[in-house]
Amino acid sequence: MFSADLFQGKTALVSGGGSGIGLAIAGALLRCGAEVYICSRKQERLDAALAQLAPLGPVRARACDVREPEQIEALGAWIAEHSGKLDLLVNNAGGQFPSPAEQISLKGWDAVIRTNLNGTWYMTSLLAKRFFIPQQQGVIVSIIADIFRGFPGMAHTGAARAAVENLTRSLAVEWSRYGIRVNAVAPGIIRSSGLDQYPPQLLDGIGSAIPMKRLGTPEEVAHAVLFLASGLAAYITGETLYVDGGSRLWGDVWKM
Repeated sequence: MFSADLFQGKTALVSGGGSGIGLAIAGALLRCGAEVYICSRKQERLDAALAQLAPLGPVRARACDVREPEQIEALGAWIAEHSGKLDLLVNNAGGQFPSPAEQISLKGWDAVIRTNLNGTWYMTSLLAKRFFIPQQQGVIVSIIADIFRGFPGMAHTGAARAAVENLTRSLAVEWSRYGIRVNAVAPGIIRSSGLDQYPPQLLDGIGSAIPMKRLGTPEEVAHAVLFLASGLAAYITGETLYVDGGSRLWGDVWKM
């Protein structure tokens, strides 16, 4: 299904592409023939990612804070200068931290909302206006989270990701007239660098609470993104694809 020419002639941007799930998505797109751009806040992270990705195909990287519209506009101009178009946007940049709701500070709440919700909207809106709407075609895939039953233990990111899921549905309808498809992927607990900030005791035995009895891999999330971004999903828009081993349906994954 994921042939070497699946995305031949297509240009993709993966935010948060310097590590973890974003890095896996960028690598998968390159293996399927895409020209890939990645962005992240930290240049050193991008430099390390480029060393890993460059042997796979044409890839460029630029530092960009998705919370800053001016930086996104500069990123769009840079992509236009080099490629003249953009076919796929993967909104993967984000961040959160575990905390009981009553312990989330106003500053912590604002930080997560700014990145996970505002940053996703800024990227989507500005790049759609720059590329997808004038082109009358484009695909947007946003990485959210397993919010099917709420997100106890991380209410801030649960609220932000739920908003992105609703935004996905709204834009899927509004922008269908421009030939734009908009979908989301909701990973469960994925064994990636994103888990590094979580206390070890929080992760102890967590796989046993997942119906499939294991954590997911970044590559499994990347495969879901490739499907939704490809012509194989040409009649799918406004959907959320869960990649969670069934954890949205059963079990208390996070220990309260």
